[in-house]
Amino acid sequence: MAKEKFDAYQVITDQIVKALEAGTRPWEKSWAGGVGGLPVRHNGEPYKGVNILILGLSGFTNPNWMTFKQAQQYGGKVRKGSNATKIVFFKPLKVEDRVTKEEKNIPLLRTYNVFNAEQIEGLPERFYPGEEIVRNQGERIEAAEIFFAAQNANLVHEGSQAYYRPSLDQIVMPAFGKFDDPEAYYGTLSHEFVHWTGAKRRLDRDLKTGFGSKDYAREELVAELGSAFVMHTLGLSAEPREDHAEYLAEWLKVLREDKRAIFRASAAAQRAADYLSANANPETETKKEAA
Repeated sequence: MAKEKFDAYQVITDQIVKALEAGTRPWEKSWAGGVGGLPVRHNGEPYKGVNILILGLSGFTNPNWMTFKQAQQYGGKVRKGSNATKIVFFKPLKVEDRVTKEEKNIPLLRTYNVFNAEQIEGLPERFYPGEEIVRNQGERIEAAEIFFAAQNANLVHEGSQAYYRPSLDQIVMPAFGKFDDPEAYYGTLSHEFVHWTGAKRRLDRDLKTGFGSKDYAREELVAELGSAFVMHTLGLSAEPREDHAEYLAEWLKVLREDKRAIFRASAAAQRAADYLSANANPETETKKEAA
């Protein structure tokens, strides 16, 4: 009997669906000691896209991850019986276009195994960070204020609802004081800024979608993920907006019907977060994720 082929798209999607059904959103996890609250590779480079979600499901709190071989290079030893976490990367595959006969590259999904530093003995001390410093609550956060001001967006504070208005290219937010805490304000603001990146003259996503449609649910998922990525970059807790619970059933429907949906949403969310980060730090080129 032939061995069943491993389908990474389906396996990872199933894991995320199961977590959502249990009320866990893996993109909300903040890694104490990581770069901007994100999990990191052995060299300190933060993970991106769907790998943030995969590692967020692991249950570990240490932000440091590495392969078996990398652990050995640092003098570490993976504890016997430790289970690896399978993460992904896309390897370009050259193929011939059937119509034009020209050579082109298509992304081919590949997986590899990593271990958390909690599973490894004998690593240098820097791979075992101390506890996260608790930030003062209730005040505006200078780094976040600078980050969003650098976007040079048409941002107005009025009313009691937050939304992006494409016709005017305008972000509308309730006043800062109407939110329970700073994280709630900046989390909502980053969500709307991710929608803002979808304008045609920016990242050109389809924003002309009706409430309740699959495309609307997909864009909301991109904004939800992108907001979490931005909040992690700012070192803030990625707290969900209360109204996001309304979208949960639609997200689950989209993911169950399309095993690649979470990969596309994660990639689009990462592009949005990178776009905003590039605006805030124009002198820093966005690094591509290495395998």
